[in-house]
Amino acid sequence: MKPYYYLIVFLVFNTTLISCASDDDLNFNSEYKTSFKSWLTFKNESANTYKYVVGGGSVFTDYSWETTITVTNGMVTQRDFSYVGGSPNTLPEDQKQWSETETTLNTHEDTPAAATLTLDEIYTKAVQKWLVKQKGFTSYFEAKNNGLISLAGYVEDNCADDCFIGVRILSITALD
Repeated sequence: MKPYYYLIVFLVFNTTLISCASDDDLNFNSEYKTSFKSWLTFKNESANTYKYVVGGGSVFTDYSWETTITVTNGMVTQRDFSYVGGSPNTLPEDQKQWSETETTLNTHEDTPAAATLTLDEIYTKAVQKWLVKQKGFTSYFEAKNNGLISLAGYVEDNCADDCFIGVRILSITALD
């Protein structure tokens, strides 16, 4: 039994290494690692139960929106969305603010609401996609939520407006 155990551990470890970009391939590598360590501490201290708020908006409009994602024991259990700086005039009232629970998650499609991701998934996306060095793109990373991720993403060089691909996290709060 032990040889199989060591083989499985070896395969999982190597798969993890292969799937992650090397240190030389990442922008903001040391900042990301520091933030990721803070995340692991927060995750442990909060029993992986927290909420975070993602902000969004457009330079073409005078309105903005927020999505609050609630995670309980490492699973997304709620998503709340609302326009916070006005809203499109043509939008029905029931689409300007709404909530989804475990049984209704992701039922509001074609909205600017943030995806139902855990912070584990966001950190993974950051290291595997958003912070990977790419010719013709500029990456961004900030950890202004007490050391936790607050901004991760990239913009194509010479793009004029609304080109950011990634996430802007306004706050992260542990839940009791």
